[in-house]
Amino acid sequence: MNKVVLDGKALSQKIENELAVRVARIKERNNGVAPILATILVGDDPSSATYVRMKGNACERVGMQSLKIELAQTTTTEELLEKISELNNNPDVHGILLQHPVPAQIDERVCFDKIALHKDVDGVTCHGFGRMSMAEKSYGSATPMGVMRLLSHYGISLAGKHAVVVGRSPILGKPMAMMLLNANATVTICHSRTEGLPGIIENADVVVGAVGKPEFIKGSWIKDGAVVIDAGYHQGGVGDIELGSVVERCSAYTPVPGGVGPMTISTLISQTVDAADNVHSVGE
Repeated sequence: MNKVVLDGKALSQKIENELAVRVARIKERNNGVAPILATILVGDDPSSATYVRMKGNACERVGMQSLKIELAQTTTTEELLEKISELNNNPDVHGILLQHPVPAQIDERVCFDKIALHKDVDGVTCHGFGRMSMAEKSYGSATPMGVMRLLSHYGISLAGKHAVVVGRSPILGKPMAMMLLNANATVTICHSRTEGLPGIIENADVVVGAVGKPEFIKGSWIKDGAVVIDAGYHQGGVGDIELGSVVERCSAYTPVPGGVGPMTISTLISQTVDAADNVHSVGE
């Protein structure tokens, strides 16, 4: 079967090239001042530090600035809220990223929701999620929005298709389902405790792995010709889907790595540039 490799790495490079032109224009009209993405890293988790560094590198590649905020492992909810308020009130900052996860003593949801809507370029606030679900203007969660951009780029039709999303996290599974629904797909949301999961997946035209468990979704569950989106990444270079046994039978799939991951970062950067172009316009 002819299949399409949904190459997120190649598309993200194309997007970055386009963003570099946009950033240069913004700097021209703002006396050389570049858009700024503020990244907040709380604690010393090495994976989180790596992700923040990758996002900073992406900013640099397109000519943006990255304002790195590093807070101690012992930081309290109140201290983090104070820092977010400071960034909300800084007119030079166009986007705010609070790296997930934060230490256990912090109320992450309260802190996410403190981010001003027009600076919520990672799409993590309840307000932003609600507006996105209602198809109103907002910055969508970066990973699912990146998936939608990838599907659109490759001309993958979603209208009328049965999409199964395996995962229900507030920054991936749930917004992914709403975005697919807004694109006129018929959506089933499943998770690790769903009974009869193989039988549900075998009827799917589109399968999205967003459950956070390595190769939890078996390739044998997926029907021939399905579109396979793997939003997971785990040690050993595997995702949430057992891709090896399905890549020869599907119509399109995202490789791991090189599929969804690069699109997450390029979408975050793209939405920050949008925020710099449209200051205070989201949700107003």
